[in-house]
Amino acid sequence: MTALTHDGDPAVPRVAEGSRLAAGLVFAIVSATSFGMSGALARGLLDTGWTPGSVTLVRVALAASVVLPFGIAALRGRWFLVRRSAPTIVLYGVLAVAGAQFCYFSAVQHMQVGPALLIEYTAPAAVVVWLWLRHGQRPGPVTLVGAGLAALGLVLVLDLLSGADLSTAGVLWALAAMVGAASYFLISADESNGLPPITLAAGGLFVGASALGLLALVGLLPMHASTQATSYAGREVAWWVPLLVLGLVTAAIAYVTGIAAGRRLGSRLASFVALLEVVAGVGFAWLLLDELPRPIQLVGGLLILAGVVGVKLGESRVRAEEPALG
Repeated sequence: MTALTHDGDPAVPRVAEGSRLAAGLVFAIVSATSFGMSGALARGLLDTGWTPGSVTLVRVALAASVVLPFGIAALRGRWFLVRRSAPTIVLYGVLAVAGAQFCYFSAVQHMQVGPALLIEYTAPAAVVVWLWLRHGQRPGPVTLVGAGLAALGLVLVLDLLSGADLSTAGVLWALAAMVGAASYFLISADESNGLPPITLAAGGLFVGASALGLLALVGLLPMHASTQATSYAGREVAWWVPLLVLGLVTAAIAYVTGIAAGRRLGSRLASFVALLEVVAGVGFAWLLLDELPRPIQLVGGLLILAGVVGVKLGESRVRAEEPALG
């Protein structure tokens, strides 16, 4: 069996591939940065009495209302694509949208933001293992070294070496969020369904909002909101401001650009570039919550970048060898 480390199309011409890669990296960085805001913004709302379910529902519903018209327009009347891909859209909405975000916000309620992010972002490793076991895409040695550097960088960024008080409930919620995140990377990168990226995002957001709303209506999802002003960087902000940013930036923009990145980079590389969300999360926690990163965390951020480069180099090396192996 040929050892594969790239889950894209090997037939794409080199020049076109370079442009596709560059665009994919830009989309991935925008997505990771946007997603990185969510933890700090949500923490401000949770501290004023909002429940994770309330924050997630408002965030996803707002994003769905913005993205849905564009998703419908992108179909250009090809509704058969939606009918054919209905199971994928439902799975994406339940796991990658509603599940991942609700579980992450729930984890943050029980444990520190750093350890919760670290557990959730074992998702790239889960993606590599899934592609290996399910599709025979065995990672090469350089890819494994890159993954190791990224993992070490995460440990340093989250400053876990000094010790962290982990809650069992928080760990379980974070592991559930990891499953949702891994599903997000795998489904986002699948071009076989023919759905435009913005249509998949719109469908997933609509399904996610509907699922959360149904759970709230039957009383299975605790819902509580507050109009108390939130505080970021020592300044009070009206409660609706972080909600708007959560819906428009950390959901609508983040999911659309994330899917666009996955289509261009493949699920494995996209998932490792998305580790930058942790760096962004630490940065926004510094700016909004006055949590100043330590020097060791900055070193960790550099290691994450080195790990992402290693993953890509590993894919390129095996790809160059594929014609001889064929």
